[in-house]
Amino acid sequence: MQERFKISVHRSCRLALLQRSVWYAKSTARDQSALRQRIRDIAMSRPRFGYLRVLVMLKREGWAVGKKRVYRLYRLEGLQLRMKVRRRKRIALLRGKVVPASGANQHWSMDFVHDQMHDGRKFRILTVIDQWSRESVSLEANYRLTGRCVGLALDQAARQRGWPRAITVDNGTEFTSKALDDWAYKRGVKLDYTRPGKPTDNGLIESFNGRLRDEFLNVNEFITMHDVREKLRAWQDDYNHHRPHGSLGNLTPNEFATMRSGQPKEVANL
Repeated sequence: MQERFKISVHRSCRLALLQRSVWYAKSTARDQSALRQRIRDIAMSRPRFGYLRVLVMLKREGWAVGKKRVYRLYRLEGLQLRMKVRRRKRIALLRGKVVPASGANQHWSMDFVHDQMHDGRKFRILTVIDQWSRESVSLEANYRLTGRCVGLALDQAARQRGWPRAITVDNGTEFTSKALDDWAYKRGVKLDYTRPGKPTDNGLIESFNGRLRDEFLNVNEFITMHDVREKLRAWQDDYNHHRPHGSLGNLTPNEFATMRSGQPKEVANL
C-alpha cells in the first residue's frame, strides 16, 4: 500500500489492521543461511536422500539441529520437488575404474540369490565373497532378509576375519536402507554402489551366484529352512577348501590365500 498509494506507515498499518510495533519489530531469529546451503548441497549431491537422511548427515558433521528445523528448511528450499524427476536421471552417477583388490579383506562383493522350497515357498540367500581370494565369506538364507539382517550377517562373518574396507553392492532396497548405511558408518566400511542396469560392475559376485545356482540350487531340493542352511554350509566349505577355481590357477580360494599371504590368515581382534 505504501509503494502503490504513497501513504504513510501509520495509515497503511491502520488499514491493514496491523500494530505499528509489528511493522517496526526486528527479527531476532538466527541466521540460517549456512545451514540452508549445507542442506541443499547434501540433497543435490545425494538425490535419493530425504530430509531424515539429510538430518543424519548433518549430525555426523556436527550440526546441532532438530528434525523439525531441517524439515522446514528442506521444504523452504523446495527440495521435495526433486522426487518428481525420473528415477534413472536421479541415480545415474559416473564411476571411475575400480582398482582390483591386492589382499584379503580389502574389498568384498555382496548380492542376493532367490529360490524356492519343495512346497513352493520362496527364500533368499545373501552371498558375500572376497574379491581378492574369491572366498565365500557368508551365505545367509532366510525367507526375508532386511538391511538389518544383512548387517548382522556381516558382523557374524567379521568375527572370524575382520571387516573389509569396502563392499560392492547394487542399488537394491536392502543395500540402500538406512539400517545398512548406519552399519557401514559405525564400522568404517565404504559401500560401493554399482551403476543401475550394469551388473558387470559387480561381475565377481554375479559369477559366484551363477556357480551357486548351477552347482547347488539346481541339483538340490529343500524341505525346510534348516535343510537349506545345512546344505549351504557344506557347499560353502567345499567351495572354499576343495573346489579348484580357474581364475586362481586351479587353486581353491583357501589355498590361494594361504600361498599368497605366506602364512594362515590372522583373525582380526573385534
